[in-house]
Amino acid sequence: MADHVVPHFQNDAGVAIIEIGSHEFMCIGANPPFDHPHVFLDLGDDSEIICPYCSTLYRYAADLRPGEARPPECVVKDKAA
Repeated sequence: MADHVVPHFQNDAGVAIIEIGSHEFMCIGANPPFDHPHVFLDLGDDSEIICPYCSTLYRYAADLRPGEARPPECVVKDKAA
């Protein structure tokens, strides 16, 4: 896992479900300064997981690339880029 960047997702919009193209990711809740502790989530063999902090339901979508999300504004953009 150290050889790739773990995507981060947020739910400022308050949507019920975020579809993602990654099996391993970080949920930050909302964008800072309203974020919760950044929690690592791993879908494993499952297709859905709920964040234990903000209760956002993340669902794997095979048509999305790793790091992509639907809605797309849920992807945390690197502030340094």
